[in-house]
Amino acid sequence: MARNLFYRAANIVQLSRFTLLVGSKSLCTQIPAEPLTVRQQTNGIRSITLNNPKKRNALSLSMLESLRGNILADIDSDDLRVIVISAKGPVFSSGHDLKELTSAQGRDYHFKVFQACSEVMTLIQDISVPVIAMVNGVATAAGCQLVASCDIAVVTEKSTFATPGVNVGLFCSTPAVAIGRAVPKKVAMEMLFTGSPISAQDALLHGLVSKVVPEERLEEETLAIARRVCQASRPVVALGKATFHRQMAQGRDAAYAIASRVMVDNLALRDGQEGIRAFIEKRKPVWTNKAEKAHDE
Repeated sequence: MARNLFYRAANIVQLSRFTLLVGSKSLCTQIPAEPLTVRQQTNGIRSITLNNPKKRNALSLSMLESLRGNILADIDSDDLRVIVISAKGPVFSSGHDLKELTSAQGRDYHFKVFQACSEVMTLIQDISVPVIAMVNGVATAAGCQLVASCDIAVVTEKSTFATPGVNVGLFCSTPAVAIGRAVPKKVAMEMLFTGSPISAQDALLHGLVSKVVPEERLEEETLAIARRVCQASRPVVALGKATFHRQMAQGRDAAYAIASRVMVDNLALRDGQEGIRAFIEKRKPVWTNKAEKAHDE
């Protein structure tokens, strides 16, 4: 009888341990995973943070989809005036997740990755509000492409930029689209052929970034630019951004023809006329921030 009681007690202990183990696994599965990107918005400034530092903020397909979703959320809202993209950890972004680019994933999946990446990069330039990259660390391959695709880039002195794909047998052809439009041709070719990183100061010299600041002033300097953008009329900024990217792809004469027509369109906006009146009357303009017409075209 004593022996039976012993075995029963032992079985209860084993069952309890099993229940605790299963319970702990259940609790683990119920804990939500950290979001790949984090979005916050205050006073017209939307902050999107790449939030996967353990994987060097790699632009996996999931990361790209998360980034795209947070860019597009309420994109037409009058309350949204500027987007700031930053990253958690010492690496802004290491580029594509190479584990997604093996033969095991297959050609169709590879197409899906690069299509998503191209869509995000063009989206940044096509949306109506300016996008600022706030970089404090390493930006390589598609991560460097992301910086080059943004309208403005504020970086710290310790930031570096590279397109090292050639060193792992994958030439950075898609990053070259954005980088080749941001820096002189021979600088881009050296970056692409050697994979060697350039410093923040060299990136500034060659036009890849807008401003280099001390690490402790990065957020302050970036937000100062963002706040200045917020002081302007939303439709005027939107018209100007779209026109800039459009005319840059044209020859000189075609670019002037496009820009001249847009200047006339800008004057037809209610906010365009308000700005001129405010200047003449020596007062601050009061923007509608809506694409309303002041007169017929």
